[in-house]
Amino acid sequence: MKVVLDTNVVISGTFFSGPPLEILRACRAGRFQIVMTKEILLEYRQVAGRFLVPDSTNAVSDVLAGLLANALVIDAPTLAVPVCRDPLDDKFIACAIAGNADAIVSGDKDLLALVGQIAVSVLTPRQFLSRLASGTR
Repeated sequence: MKVVLDTNVVISGTFFSGPPLEILRACRAGRFQIVMTKEILLEYRQVAGRFLVPDSTNAVSDVLAGLLANALVIDAPTLAVPVCRDPLDDKFIACAIAGNADAIVSGDKDLLALVGQIAVSVLTPRQFLSRLASGTR
């Protein structure tokens, strides 16, 4: 299964527990492949930098290295027309389409509002974990 992880999932899984952490662990275990662009990776790093406290730099580096170890890094063209009400989130949709991803995993209301409106599934972290556990795409 190929999946695009929204930044909120990566950051939540890095600094907190719950479903986002389980998703990062599943990725590291090779249970699915993450699809990302260089722009998305840069956003992960920038947002993580806002949460850094002493001794957390290595943890962030480890998480990103773990994601990259099982990542398909692609070039995705910009969408011809904005799709999401937050245009900064269009990069996740473009990545999912260009990378032929099975889903975008996000807790972002702007992306979740697109359920059924775009060709790619948009799942909450809990929904994704249920799908992963059942083996469905």
